[in-house]
Amino acid sequence: MKIVIIGGHLAPALSVLEALPKNTQILFIGRKYALEGDNTLSLEYETISGLGIPFVGLNTGRWQRKLTEFTILSLLKLPLGIIKSFLILIDFRPDVVLGFGGYVSIPVAFCAFLLRIPVVIHEQTMGAGVANRLISRFAKKICISWNSSRKYFPKDKVVMTGNPIRKFLILELPSGKFSIFGNKLPTIYITGGSSGSHFINVLIEEIIKELLVTYNVVHQAGDTHEYRDFDRLKILKENLPESLRENYILEKFINPSEIGDLINLSSLIIARSGMNTITELIYFEKPALLIPLPFSQGGEQTRNAKFLEKIGLGIVLPQAGLNGKKLLQAIELIFRNIDKYKINNKERRSFPVKSAAHNIISVINYAYESKTAKKS
Repeated sequence: MKIVIIGGHLAPALSVLEALPKNTQILFIGRKYALEGDNTLSLEYETISGLGIPFVGLNTGRWQRKLTEFTILSLLKLPLGIIKSFLILIDFRPDVVLGFGGYVSIPVAFCAFLLRIPVVIHEQTMGAGVANRLISRFAKKICISWNSSRKYFPKDKVVMTGNPIRKFLILELPSGKFSIFGNKLPTIYITGGSSGSHFINVLIEEIIKELLVTYNVVHQAGDTHEYRDFDRLKILKENLPESLRENYILEKFINPSEIGDLINLSSLIIARSGMNTITELIYFEKPALLIPLPFSQGGEQTRNAKFLEKIGLGIVLPQAGLNGKKLLQAIELIFRNIDKYKINNKERRSFPVKSAAHNIISVINYAYESKTAKKS
């Protein structure tokens, strides 16, 4: 079988890639660069290329949530995105197109529909992304992670599959480079997502010296050129006393293959609240301080964070009014009560399906077999 996978939510895409039969021919279409107008390579591109999977960068239009210098130029790219999508699909001739949300999916799914190639999409969130809502009109089947997403899509197309967790996240014992701390201090993992979070980085910059007295810190800061956070934090680290410097691991990116190790050994996670983060925190049952992205689509991240707080695993810290001192107080509070942050048993039934990747592959096979049956 030949499959085009369209990037968007990278983690579930990687989970499915991992579970596909070895003889599957795959072409990955996604974003080559992390941000509009920034030449930093995306984690998506680096990860997929590193796996030896053919990657085609699609430069197409997107609807931006706020007006920027790139807004008009971005929208003008949509016709070019459609033309390039046609050419890619005609050249590769996939049996199925599988999308994971995001603006890159729109022209590819539209062209696949016109070329009568079955489209399967996966919705990771508790709601529905704008791209997936649009693509649902063209999709053969729609895989959802949470029952709350059903209402956004045609009932006859929806299949509950769950949100995939990559198999290498499941480790019995922590190992690798994040286990090198030569002390018994608890470890805090701080992440702003694959591109990093300037807001979170600035908070940590304010309090890093205080944190390192009591905790080990693994900080994924990203590498966007606009703020140069990583460069600034690297200088800060180099100027720390050696006793504190040894407790601080600063990274631009965390390789997806190392996430399981890192979450496993961490006592607390400080993060945004994308659905992939929520799913992993639930799986590993790790306490978290969540700082939702305030302008996430439809308040998605706030909804995710409140869900985690409701089931007993975290505290939500709204970005508005948050500073380093308040964050430090929240960290101290959660460590004083660390044993209380456990999942409420009554909530366990609503958690993602563990066999999600294989469930999605079953849907892909159904779409492929339906297409083959029509031809015969």
